Amino acid sequence: MLAILGWIVANIPEHAAAQGKPEGEMRWALYVTLAPAWFDPGESVVGVITPFWVLYALHDALVKPMPGERFAPSLAESWTVSEDQRVYTFALRPGLKFHNGDPFTAEDVQFSFQRAKGVLLHQKVKEVVLVDPTHVQFVLHEPWPDFMTFYGTFASGAGWIVPKRYMEQVGADEFKRHPVGLGPYRFVSNKPGIELVMEAFDGYWRKVPSVKRLVFKSIPEETTRLAMLKRDEVDVAYLLDGSLAEEVKRDPKLKLAFSGGIGTFYLDFFDMWDPKSPWADQRVRLAASLAIDRHAISEAETLGASPPTGNVVPPGFEFALKIEPDPYDPARAKKLLAEAGYANGFDAGDLYPWPPYFSTGEAIIGYLGAIGIKARLRTMERAAFYAALGTKKLKGLCMCVNAVYGNASSRLSETVPSNGAFAYGGYPDLDELYKRQANEIDTGKRESLLHDIQRTLHDRTRFAPIYDYIWASGVGPRVENPALMLIDPYPWSAPLEEVRLKRQ
Repeated sequence: MLAILGWIVANIPEHAAAQGKPEGEMRWALYVTLAPAWFDPGESVVGVITPFWVLYALHDALVKPMPGERFAPSLAESWTVSEDQRVYTFALRPGLKFHNGDPFTAEDVQFSFQRAKGVLLHQKVKEVVLVDPTHVQFVLHEPWPDFMTFYGTFASGAGWIVPKRYMEQVGADEFKRHPVGLGPYRFVSNKPGIELVMEAFDGYWRKVPSVKRLVFKSIPEETTRLAMLKRDEVDVAYLLDGSLAEEVKRDPKLKLAFSGGIGTFYLDFFDMWDPKSPWADQRVRLAASLAIDRHAISEAETLGASPPTGNVVPPGFEFALKIEPDPYDPARAKKLLAEAGYANGFDAGDLYPWPPYFSTGEAIIGYLGAIGIKARLRTMERAAFYAALGTKKLKGLCMCVNAVYGNASSRLSETVPSNGAFAYGGYPDLDELYKRQANEIDTGKRESLLHDIQRTLHDRTRFAPIYDYIWASGVGPRVENPALMLIDPYPWSAPLEEVRLKRQ
């Protein structure tokens, strides 16, 4: 489906001649305010994909997702795994330098990992051994089949490298004000809440970028993003809802591009762990799920591009169990509420929509209200929302998004185990199953355990999955290649050294 919807449909021509010097400036209208914490890979929170917006520009990783490759060798030319699966040895690409001229060595790899967030990685890794300046070993306490999933994908920022010498000289706060990396673009300036400016780094090992200057503009209001696109003030306007996407389709000078496929929208019941809450009754949670018309929301928000689902694990992920979405059945939903003792409905309190998907939250409130479940929309800025969610301060409902990359195990890691970063409760039997699968080396046995977990989550209506999110962006007339969906799935332009403007 993504192959049909993605930018590929625009039949972008390829350059026949060799790439020359970087030229021109390309501008993006972003839908959230860029957080300075995203400039530092060590600040990346496991399960939060947004920082990779910036990481793919300013920084680089030992291994990372790239076009056609889930684990693409990058700063590491290659790696090997010991027979007992406890030692991963990475051979680093020699002769590389950071944007400030500091040489890239194994010490930077060790230092970056030590700074990285993510309890699980640090629990599993016994030590990081410096073999020599171009070889580094990660020694695990025991075999862990998901080491590369967490270290070498979007599941965490632990594999993204910062310069040890520079970081120790200036400190973490100054680093966020003037980051230095190994990526295809170097930092020029940042006006908080307004824009980030970067320029092509001609020493980038993979290839010299085509576009000289990139500008990321924070434009939270989507009608403003579209207006700027029409006035040629930006070249790519991210995240346009259904009505604005239709407007792009009608404009002959603009193109519509779809991307995404990582995030799954779902309803989470924060209060279900309180036995006094209506949400403690599985019938009430199922009623809420049956009240939602997933196809209608997909049509309204994404022109039908987002496929409804019954699982928070996307079907393309390893160990995923395909589960059909609950049907839209408000009559049965009302019957279930009556059986649970809520024939007249109840007040569910607040519903927090994942920023900035507020219109989707409004739609869900409407569907719940139609069966008697009253809820109030509570919107928050994204950084504040993450802080409140992670400290378990929210009450009521969440129209949440799970965008943890990797496989079924990593996908469930933040929300299903009782100690998950975003889990407000859990089931002891699923905690035990999750621990077992995490250390299971036999692929078949592991798949069976993960399928059992996903099936049980559905049977208990732990979540009410809505759809796998694929969204529309507008692309302006100067753009030859916005680099959308080159990495599949991935929501934003990447790798950024591949973006191109039309030659004048």
